This record gives sequence, C-alpha cells and structure tokens, in this order.
Amino acid sequence: MKKIYYILPQLMAIMSLTPIEAQDMKPVPKVVVNITIDRLRTDYLNAFLPIYGENGFRRLLKEGRVYTHAEYPQNRLNRAACVATEATGTVPYDHGIISDTWLDRTTLRPVFCVDDPQYEGILTAEKSSPRFLSVSTIGDELKVATDGKAIVYGISPFRDAAILGAGHAADGAFWINTLTGRWCGTSYYGQFPSWVSVADRKNDLSNYLTTTEWKPLSDLSGNFSYFLSKGMKKPFDYKFKGDHRFTSFITSGLVNEYISRFASECIRTSSIGNDDITDYLSVTYYAGNYEHKSVSDFPLEMQDTYVRLDKALEELIKAVEAKVGIGKALFVITSTGDADNETTNLSKYRIPTGTFYINRTAGLLNMYLMALYGQGQYVDAYYGNELYLNHKLLETKQLSMADVLQRCQELLLQSAGVKDVYTSQRLLLGAWTPGISKIHNSYNPKCSGDIMVQVAPGWHLLNEDTKEEQMIVESYIPFPVIFFGSNIVATTIDTPVTVDCIAPTLSQVMRIRAPNACTTAALTGFSN
Repeated sequence: MKKIYYILPQLMAIMSLTPIEAQDMKPVPKVVVNITIDRLRTDYLNAFLPIYGENGFRRLLKEGRVYTHAEYPQNRLNRAACVATEATGTVPYDHGIISDTWLDRTTLRPVFCVDDPQYEGILTAEKSSPRFLSVSTIGDELKVATDGKAIVYGISPFRDAAILGAGHAADGAFWINTLTGRWCGTSYYGQFPSWVSVADRKNDLSNYLTTTEWKPLSDLSGNFSYFLSKGMKKPFDYKFKGDHRFTSFITSGLVNEYISRFASECIRTSSIGNDDITDYLSVTYYAGNYEHKSVSDFPLEMQDTYVRLDKALEELIKAVEAKVGIGKALFVITSTGDADNETTNLSKYRIPTGTFYINRTAGLLNMYLMALYGQGQYVDAYYGNELYLNHKLLETKQLSMADVLQRCQELLLQSAGVKDVYTSQRLLLGAWTPGISKIHNSYNPKCSGDIMVQVAPGWHLLNEDTKEEQMIVESYIPFPVIFFGSNIVATTIDTPVTVDCIAPTLSQVMRIRAPNACTTAALTGFSN
C-alpha cells in the first residue's frame, strides 16, 4: 500500500507535464467560409459532373463530408428566410425573417427584410441593417467569444443575403448595387474597409459589361444536354445593356465568377486569416434560372451556370488555401432550397389546375364578415397568400378573435383551389403534426398575417392588383450540405439532415457558443 501512495504523486506529476498536444486537441480552423448557393439542386449538380473541372464540385464531393439529403425545417423557402435560418440555427418563428418582404401592420405597406431608415447606404440609396433579425448568428457569437477580435464579413450579389449572412456584429456586408454595378454596403457596420474600395475599383462591373458577353464557357457546356425538353438549342450569346443590365447580370452564370473575384480579393488583402483567431466569411452564389425564367426555356444557360459556378468555387477555395494553408480552413456549402416559379400550362395536359385570386377572396371574406357582424372593413389587407384582419375593429365591436378566425377558416376551406387554411390561433395553439410543424416554423406573430391560405399544388396564386402571380409547386427539391477542409474526413451520408444543424455544428468546431435561439443539436462526427 505504501508503494502505491509513493508512485501515485509521481504519476500525477508526469501527467501534469505532458504537452497539450498529447491530448490530441485539434486546432480550430483559421477561417470558416459559409457558402450558400441560391437555388442549388443536387440533381443538376450531379447531372453536370462530366463537364466540371477537378478542383470545384468534384473535389468537394470527393474530399468532403457530404450530406446528400438536406432540407429546411420550414415550408416557405425563400432566400432571405433560408439564409437567416442557416446563420442562426433556428426558424422564422424565432429569428423573425419570414420572407424577403412582408406587410407592415402599422402602415399596411410591404417592407423589405433588411430595410432600416436609420442607417444610410454606402454607394447606394438603400438604407439597411439586420434590425428585423431578432436573434444572434454564428458570426455574432464568434465576435462575442473573441472579444470582437474575429473578422466577420458577408458577401453576396443580394442585399438581404449579404446582411443576414453577416449578422449584427459583423465588420461589413457587401452586395452589388443593381443601379450602378458598384459594390455597396450600409453605414450600420461603419465605413468601408480599405480593401473594399480597392476591390471595387479593380472589379468595375460597368466597364466589365461593356466588353463582356455571356456565352458558353466551353464547347462542353454549350453542347452537353441534360434537359430533354424541346431538344437541343443553339448556343446562347447575351450582352448586358440598358437600365436593367446589372439586374440581369446577377441572375446570369457570370455573376459567380465576379463574386469569387471580390471574395478572393477580400481573402488576399484583408486581415482575414492573419492570426490564430478564427475569422468568418459568409458568401452567396446564384444557381437559378436566367432572369428567373423557366429552365425549359433556357436549358443551356442553366448548364453553363453550373459549370461557371464550379470554376468560381475552385477560385475561392484556392484563394483561401493560399492565404491560410491547405486543411486550415473549413468550408460549408449548401442551398437555399428555393426554386424559380414554373410557368407550364398544366391544363394543356389535362392536369388539375386553376387560379386562386387572393384579392377577390379578401373582398368576399369581408362581405361575409359584414353579414355576420355588421358594417366595417374587417379585412385590413392581403399580401401573398396571407390575409390581415382589422384588430382595432374587432376590439371595438368586442368580437372574439378566435371566433372570427374560425368563421373565416370555415368559409375559405370551401373555396376552389384551397388545400388548407391556417389561422394564427391554429398555428399558436393547435396540435402538433409533422405537416403543421413546418408551417408553424415559417410563421412569426410580429409580421405574418392572421390567416394563411394554402393553395393547392398546380394552382396559380394571383393578386390582380399587383399582377403578382405564382404557380404553387410542393415538389421536393434535393440539395446537399457539404463540409470540406479542416479535420474533415471524406464520407457520404444519406441520412436526411436539416439546415439548422449547420450553425451548432460550426459553433462546436470553432469551440464557441451556438447562436442564442439555436436549440438544434450539432451534427455528429466532427471531433475537435
């Protein structure tokens, strides 16, 4: 027994002198690059593999941790809401961004998700901030954990994605001004860093478009045919001219290379990756249809967009690895899961279809409520597929909101083209089911309507006042989540995952707290 007591202190002393490295503590990445590709689809990504290079998508799929079946835990997929979900690790019910625009109850006017009259734009007239984003993001938590020393930027062709991807505490968010072609931002984050002004001058989009045409990148992307509709088409050739040239450009295959040039300039000339404190870069690319038109009308353009996207990813990865070293940066790539509106005439093929008029429905509902409760404007407004009731009128008439909503639901369910009707009461107090869960997650009491009409698939939702029309499609669109780089072991996982897992997983890898509304567990297999 005495020998044991004699040896134990010696063992403890030896263990205390053992280097930290012996505990196999892996270093955190020097840079985390969170890449969101708007409208990326797995089927298209895989279809064009024969015409990719070796160091873009091919490398990501070969060396990355690939989750093949990803989805969002909400049902209203749009770029703003999806970027916010990815950044915060929670759903619109918590983070507050239900769409790119919604109706302001106080003014009954549409408001854009990052509008803020308090902060002037820089090289833009748009006044912006993340004020509607009601919880913290990955970048915010990294700032808190490093006492503000980490560098956090958001880069995107789109204002909403740049700001929501960057978060509240970022050093800057930068997007393309669709009126001037300049890289612009908001005074919310302070003045532009010097590298932004240099990069903007070096990549003058206005000059670039005077000499640039969008043609197939190669014979392969111009002749390879994945799409069967309407057979082969002649190679395309677009010139960007006129007042809308910048708007058209950001939906073309050329935009991704332009984004990568700017992001690569950020990596090379800013202080990102210069020390051992992890930095964070949010980047958005575009993989949707040219000018948001049907892919059946522009199949070769879609193919070339993916080929150029592949090249753009290769350029960004190369720039990051040249700055911090191979294996010292972590990339995560996913999609918004959104898709452009279909325009197919289903009646031509005898597929059930029709048109649901939201403006006519609002008028009919108001007449119905007047017949029940007396004169008054009960329906304040309508927007998208949502109806907003006049709360003050209901209070004046001392009507029960629950009773009124129940009456509205009963009437609307009888309308042709209506699949279901969800009221605020039903979403807040109703029984949980897998179907209603996603709809609940997409609802937010501060900005959603009182009544959400779920229009049947194949039907058109039309607002005759604004001429806005949308064909309802509920088809599952496959897209991946890919982790690549620092400490990642290559593997392919077919188990479905939700995108809100990205924020807690990155937080775990960076060894920081997850965003403050994130209750989702991190994905397993990421040891650090």
